Amino acid sequence: MATIDINADSFEKTISGNDIVLVDFWADWCGPCKRFAPIYEKTSEEYGDITFAKLDTDANQALSGQLGIEGIPTLMAFREGVLVFNQAGALPGPALKQVIDAVKGLDMVEVHKKVAELQAQHGDS
Repeated sequence: MATIDINADSFEKTISGNDIVLVDFWADWCGPCKRFAPIYEKTSEEYGDITFAKLDTDANQALSGQLGIEGIPTLMAFREGVLVFNQAGALPGPALKQVIDAVKGLDMVEVHKKVAELQAQHGDS
């Protein structure tokens, strides 16, 4: 599956409508983003069961700010709507695959339980 471009309007639907979603936050002027793009694209073709999305931070500044994007490229991974990975910096191909394997291997029952516990502690339920 090739990468898809998303924006502030489609972000939430993309995250909630797919099991595993990786989001590459990038900008046209960013050299490391341009070097990471072909690695991300190539990896997307190897994992048909994962949604690989790209979000242009310049075109979506408000959303990028809400998500706390401070450096680009930033890679976020969501599983069952939960943010499970967030890291700034371009990853080499093998490291990206390690992240994907780790996300796929998560015990989501345990993750949802921990999220619920944190929400209960902070009164966000």
